[in-house]
Amino acid sequence: MIEGPQLLPATVAHTRLTPRRNSFAYRVYYGAFALSDMGDLPGHWGLTWRARDHGSGDGSALEPWARGILADYGLEGTTGGPIVLVAMPRVLGYVFNPVSFWLCLGLDGTLGAVLCEVHNTFGEKHTYVCAHPDGRPIGPHDWLESGKDFFVSPFIKRGGSYRYRFSLSQDGLGVWIDYLDEAGRVTLTTSMVGRLRPMTRASLARAFWAQPLVTLKAIGLIHWQALKLLAKGVRYLTKPPQLPARITASRGLTLRGGRLK
Repeated sequence: MIEGPQLLPATVAHTRLTPRRNSFAYRVYYGAFALSDMGDLPGHWGLTWRARDHGSGDGSALEPWARGILADYGLEGTTGGPIVLVAMPRVLGYVFNPVSFWLCLGLDGTLGAVLCEVHNTFGEKHTYVCAHPDGRPIGPHDWLESGKDFFVSPFIKRGGSYRYRFSLSQDGLGVWIDYLDEAGRVTLTTSMVGRLRPMTRASLARAFWAQPLVTLKAIGLIHWQALKLLAKGVRYLTKPPQLPARITASRGLTLRGGRLK
């Protein structure tokens, strides 16, 4: 169980295996806090987390939105504990979260489900619901799989599948997401691994001054890696229209409520 609001300094790494190999790793930081604590986070003039950057995007309460999705997939019985949002902050008013993780905990603190909220650089968003269909907790060595129904990178087409692994402890979080093409071959591996530390005004100040433009760093590195891929001759793909369904569940989960958006 994560006790109180936390900072999560982390290393994000990507390795593309085909058609040209390309690897990178960089340091960023996230906030990790229960949705019920979002209105009472320690203050820092340069860093903020806002409800309108997540969920429905209209600034409404995040917990009903998340619990509605869990109920749609029959997961409310295994995720009755707090929901912990792991997300990068707004920095001086600017935010870009390539992916935010909603850790949906059981009453015993185990990890019952994870919502992976993905943004692309075209202003679109999609949510992947990761859970075991039988409701058992997600263990640190469990792999979950879903279809890839959202266009993220112009160098990887929509289609194929993702597989996910999550490791949550009292002092850290690790996330591993691989992309498999339509032939089932792993073509991209990604990870985010970090250690939790209490979020205080002092720790926020240290994080801000250590990486004062962390969100600009993230979007800048995305475009820098795109230029490197173009230089290596990787084909640039035209973005297709976003699919109507904005939620994708891991294999075996059955939709109950008919939710598309």
